[in-house]
Amino acid sequence: MKVFSFRNFRVVFLLLLLASVAIYTQNQRLNTTSWYQPIEVVIFPINGDGSAATEAYINALSKKHFVDIDNFFIKGAKQYQLTVVRPIITRLGSTVTAHPPSPPKDRNATFQVMWWSIELRYWAYKNTPDSKSNTDRIRLFVLYHQGKNNQALEHSLGLQKGLIGIIHAYSLPKQNRQNALVMAHEILHTVGASDNQPIYPAGYVKPDKSPRYPQRYCEIMAGRIPISETQFEIPKDLRFCKVGKITAKEINWILTP
Repeated sequence: MKVFSFRNFRVVFLLLLLASVAIYTQNQRLNTTSWYQPIEVVIFPINGDGSAATEAYINALSKKHFVDIDNFFIKGAKQYQLTVVRPIITRLGSTVTAHPPSPPKDRNATFQVMWWSIELRYWAYKNTPDSKSNTDRIRLFVLYHQGKNNQALEHSLGLQKGLIGIIHAYSLPKQNRQNALVMAHEILHTVGASDNQPIYPAGYVKPDKSPRYPQRYCEIMAGRIPISETQFEIPKDLRFCKVGKITAKEINWILTP
């Protein structure tokens, strides 16, 4: 039996790689869930459809296009009496030309998802146009599209492992505030929040409201405002969204014994 066979070396290398990734990920998680200081969120635009119109839209982007995100988290900090006043501070980064690797179609294929996650983090490392540490900041790679015939865009993703978001957004001024809502949702995924449903009581911002309907706000991870027991409305923008108690516990805004 060959102890130092190529196969054994490959297995050991893979195990060491996974261990180092796990340690790095744990440091990132600890650094972004203490909430004693702001977390920087850097937004890297990508021309998702290659059109001249999208390129012009990206060139016109500025800090003001993301102020809704900062304000949403400021209100959340006040609501839950956090130590930090501004939990999230967005910054517009440089344009990225490469597209990220697509996630596997079968999300239940554990090994494929694991390998894609590593591949994505390596891609992000190669294509982040600065040399800053990523242990305590979130990177959103936003693929902008013009959109055709009201076609839905691909699903956006927020990964806690790596603090990376892959956002699909419209390169249309009228969609700026909806884009900000999607980004805030995925930012919360990167710090530990899971998707919710607008179901009573967990998916309600104010489950004890009387009368119960209509609810005024959308629980940000539920994505809908309950109008009645069976009717729901898509929020226009982040002004109609709040962080509910379930989400607050997941992201360490409410300390659990």
